[in-house]
Amino acid sequence: MTIALHGRNFKPEAQPYIAQMLKEFQQRGAEMLISKTFAEFLQPLELFPSDCIVYDSHEELGKPDFFLSFGGDGTLLEAVTHVAENETPIVGINTGRLGFLANTSPDELNTMIDALYKGYYTFDDRMLISVVSDHDIFEGINFGLNEFAITKRDTSSMIVVHTYLNGEYLNSYWADGLIVSTPTGSTGYALSCGGPVVMPQSNLFIVAPVSPHNLNVRPLIVSDDSVLSFSIEGRSKNFMVSIDSRSKVIDSSVQLAVKKERFKARLVKMQEHNFFNTLRHKLSWGLDTRN
Repeated sequence: MTIALHGRNFKPEAQPYIAQMLKEFQQRGAEMLISKTFAEFLQPLELFPSDCIVYDSHEELGKPDFFLSFGGDGTLLEAVTHVAENETPIVGINTGRLGFLANTSPDELNTMIDALYKGYYTFDDRMLISVVSDHDIFEGINFGLNEFAITKRDTSSMIVVHTYLNGEYLNSYWADGLIVSTPTGSTGYALSCGGPVVMPQSNLFIVAPVSPHNLNVRPLIVSDDSVLSFSIEGRSKNFMVSIDSRSKVIDSSVQLAVKKERFKARLVKMQEHNFFNTLRHKLSWGLDTRN
């Protein structure tokens, strides 16, 4: 079995579990690839296995059997960009804070390893959103798991996002910005803007304005077969566009559209984890403090 690992800083209490996990993989004869940034973090902790291969690009990564992400949801979003069109199954290990997507805890690592070798898991395929532009805004990594957003810059007044659905005029959003969210992203930025919680396997996009000037403009659900295109105007000539945690400043001359990506993110779901339990435990969904 070939395992890839990527992560960020983790708390000291997680270190013994990760050390044991790496030892267990070695004893089972697994080949391990570690991202360059994660290797640089592990080496001073004396956790870096001597027989591991360090990769520094998507091409060097190749096609491992599983990709392990250590951190929070932000690290898992990075993992999706490492895997890209290879659709390598991703295991999210929560050494961060919330861990909505990365919901395997460090004390479950031995159980996780056993499950991977015995096949005690299922795949949870998630739709990705793709940005189409006449400029290479995101340096070739023009897809994301959660959402695409157009927002004003910090010091500017509200902007107007003229939006078209499959080439037909949809609406002009006078707002601080506009979000196009995947079902996975429905529990993130879009949720804070009044969007609905959506089941992960739903075939749709959520179009949600950020602080709209017109209060009768509400989030809209459209099919994931749709192509949404935009033109932007405002007092400032520069605007912010972001896909997941990656953002760039553009001007109004840049042509933008979003659609469903041709490949998906394949998450590994352990048997004891499900979407509704995660909603209840991580977001306190349905919690009534009176009871």
